[in-house]
Amino acid sequence: MKQRRLGPFAVSAVGLGCMSLSHAYGTPPDAQTASRLLLRALDLGYTFFDTAALYGFGANESLLGQTLRTRRGEIVLATKCGMFRNSAGVREIDGRPAVLRQTVEDSLTRLRVDSIDLCYLHRWDKRIPIEESVGALGQMVAAGKIRAIGLCEVSAQTLDRAYKAHPVAALQSEYSLWTRNPEIAVLEKCRRLGVGFVAFSPLGRGFLAGAAVDPSSLAANDIRRQMPRFEPINYAANLALFATLRNIAAEVGCTTSQLALGWLLSRGVDIIPIPGTTRIDHLQENAAAPELQISSDAICRMDEVFHSKSVVGARYNAATQAEIDSEEFV
Repeated sequence: MKQRRLGPFAVSAVGLGCMSLSHAYGTPPDAQTASRLLLRALDLGYTFFDTAALYGFGANESLLGQTLRTRRGEIVLATKCGMFRNSAGVREIDGRPAVLRQTVEDSLTRLRVDSIDLCYLHRWDKRIPIEESVGALGQMVAAGKIRAIGLCEVSAQTLDRAYKAHPVAALQSEYSLWTRNPEIAVLEKCRRLGVGFVAFSPLGRGFLAGAAVDPSSLAANDIRRQMPRFEPINYAANLALFATLRNIAAEVGCTTSQLALGWLLSRGVDIIPIPGTTRIDHLQENAAAPELQISSDAICRMDEVFHSKSVVGARYNAATQAEIDSEEFV
């Protein structure tokens, strides 16, 4: 697969978001099936693997640690700290330096590595100045526990403050045809500072792949049930947008997933999408996206249909929205 720069690293142009192998979208695959997918990803040229302490409450990191331990030199490994299962067994955001140091140590153990290539602050704990949390991660860089620092779902202003405390290699946020928020301010700030941009949910949590055509069929524990865009009325309205994407994909001769990833890759060489999947056929499909040639006319047609005012429904519910810091359209 073609490569792109991400901070000090050369990574595959499309990375692998590993969350769905352990977390969030209904019942995950068994460990053996998930391990096969991870190894197949390596064979296909994926070199950038993204996990987090939160995913499966540590199970995802353990899966990667067990499966990839003998091929550590082939990959750039990213994980996230600051959002995890606490001692009461529930999800918590905590950006205090001592807590971050402990969660990174826990991640090192689960991942079976001596150093994490890229460690993100999963969410900014707004009770703690961003400079304190990033400063703690900077101390772990100095100690050799982390090679580079990343941030997730923060605004341009917060990124600027954080970068003054310690250089930041990457910022990760949701970015896709139907989530254009990074275009408000943070993508430009990343470029001014030389910070790479990692796009999670680049396929709109399956929407841009046509994978969730009936929201009522989603599992009870699927996180999309809590997202306004997947409420039946909103989803029905958004399906009209998908019809255009499907028509353009037919003209180009690719799948809608490949077209959506190709659109994102065309936004700049500093953007690395990390689609997740539990299926090897989808893994192979996504790996081919960097080779796609999309005309400027097709790009313009997609932008005419997908924009901040055409997509119906917020991307998060009110409780989750309160936890993030990224800019929002008004």
